[in-house]
Amino acid sequence: MEKVMKNMLVVLILIISTPMLSWAESSVFVTIAPQKFFVDKISGGQIPVSVMITPGANPHAYEPKPSQMAMLARAEVYFAIGDSFDRVWLERLKKVNPSMAVVHTDAGATKIPIHDASQGHGKAPPRTEEDGPHSHGGWEGSDPHIWLDPKLVEIQAAHIRDGLTAADPAHAAAYAANYAAFVRELDEMDREIRVLLAPIPKARRTFLVFHPSWGYFARAYGLNQACIEVEGKEPSPRELARIIDMGQKQGIKAVFVQPQFSEKSAAVISEQIGARVVRLDPLAENWAENLRHAARVLAENLQ
Repeated sequence: MEKVMKNMLVVLILIISTPMLSWAESSVFVTIAPQKFFVDKISGGQIPVSVMITPGANPHAYEPKPSQMAMLARAEVYFAIGDSFDRVWLERLKKVNPSMAVVHTDAGATKIPIHDASQGHGKAPPRTEEDGPHSHGGWEGSDPHIWLDPKLVEIQAAHIRDGLTAADPAHAAAYAANYAAFVRELDEMDREIRVLLAPIPKARRTFLVFHPSWGYFARAYGLNQACIEVEGKEPSPRELARIIDMGQKQGIKAVFVQPQFSEKSAAVISEQIGARVVRLDPLAENWAENLRHAARVLAENLQ
């Protein structure tokens, strides 16, 4: 009996650790770099993953390169995130490879209206899963930055698990085990960030950003995101004056920018209110370390 159990254990280990050979001649595509981190977690790093929006590029204006379109023609799965790129390009990408499965990883995530995210967050609905489609599109749609809340990443990871399983059912057990382990990591990270940000006084919980990327992070941890960008554009002189006045009254010590967008307005505001410009990249590929880094930087600048 003991020998039989040992043999079964060996077989199970081999199944979980065996490279996903069926993926050798194809790949998975994702829209943004953080999604690659998620896919690698669920696949155990065994599946080739291509990122559509290249590092440093503006995700709202990106156009695929010919080399990416050629690779896309061989892809088996595309994991969409529901951002502006997906809204503009996804149907065209599907025509390049009609047999490619498209998985909408944002399905089931309660989203923030983009207008609320850009004007300062704090009154959005609680994070829950819900069925049915979501409104997208421009500044009348939803904030797409759902990868910046660990609890919403759990929803995305479940879609990734299911998408990989549908394409490669022989390794369903491995994907399920990796998903469960990733969820435990996400829960631990969520607890770490809550402890880190808990001491920030209520009056100091507003942070100023150029582009409204951090609304879900703010919603998750009781912070308030104030935004320089107005409906996707640089602020007018009147709007700039309003933001400077707010920053002075709130005692803002840092203006947060990201490498995909101009820092011009942020530099003007930071000089006027005596704050420093701090770079936070919501699209960094090392998602876990980046989110912890963002929490540490916010904690340091909001005390």
